[in-house]
Amino acid sequence: MLQEEFNDVYSKFKLHFYQNLFEKWKDREASLTTVETFCMEIIHYLGEPTVNEFATMANISSPNAAYKINNLVKKGYIKKKRSTHDRREYHLQVTKKYEKYYEMNYSYVTTVMERVYKRFTPEELEVMEKILNVMSEELMPEIKKTRIPDKYVNANIDEMLKIRRS
Repeated sequence: MLQEEFNDVYSKFKLHFYQNLFEKWKDREASLTTVETFCMEIIHYLGEPTVNEFATMANISSPNAAYKINNLVKKGYIKKKRSTHDRREYHLQVTKKYEKYYEMNYSYVTTVMERVYKRFTPEELEVMEKILNVMSEELMPEIKKTRIPDKYVNANIDEMLKIRRS
């Protein structure tokens, strides 16, 4: 039962993301391929990875990663920023163009979180946070935890807390 519920929640987040993608693209040709969309998700999640860090996380060769990155640069979704520590190395930065796309898709997480704050008591929220933290830190060690920018996480936190208190 628990596994079914977990799968259901995970699938709903994915399906909502896909619905948004198709809705956004229905009146125009898609500017990102499916693979490029996945690449952007990886780059965004990693923060400002190097080309090699991206290649490692995506399980692809460095030349393949460089090819994909160059296409994303041409389309305006990422910029290459020279490393201050090693001038031979570049860090990948998402652009405003991608951030706008990401905000539209991340808004569903905010919507669900607003509902979570309305539905559960502060004690239940604390337990939920602990469980999610253990899942992220201990049960999913293959993927290192990165910090999602505050503009996504805390966008409506004050509103959520007000809703919970009322």
